[in-house]
Amino acid sequence: MRDRAEEAGSLIASAGGVVCAVIGGSRDRPDASTFAGSGKVQEVRDTCRLHEARSVVFDHALTAVQIRNLERALSEGGPAVVVYDRTDLILEIFAQRARSHEGKLQVELARLEHLSTRLVRGWTHLERQRGGCRRPAARARSRSSWTGASSASA
Repeated sequence: MRDRAEEAGSLIASAGGVVCAVIGGSRDRPDASTFAGSGKVQEVRDTCRLHEARSVVFDHALTAVQIRNLERALSEGGPAVVVYDRTDLILEIFAQRARSHEGKLQVELARLEHLSTRLVRGWTHLERQRGGCRRPAARARSRSSWTGASSASA
């Protein structure tokens, strides 16, 4: 765990950030809403306020819901805190170091692909309802004719 924390610290330094504190934790499974438990989130919030930090980096991949919930919890009653996961941090480093037009476009494409995975189910409430298109008898007839065709060829 110490090596991973050192690596994350060097990634933050490469992105131009400063590590104020490293908070570790271990759980059997991550919390679905915030990745960390409520006590750990409170500890991170207190540490952010102590060091006047405006951003937090989690050294794991977080879902869009986890990032949103963490930002709300960490910003509650204080200044806004932005939450980044490991992939966001690495993409930021690439964006800062891209020099050619093609390199900048590739980084932007990678960012958009990363964001698209977070938007996959964002608009499902607008989809039409499914089901009820076929009558059950029509489905049964089509299956039996297919089965009959395969058994005739056997």
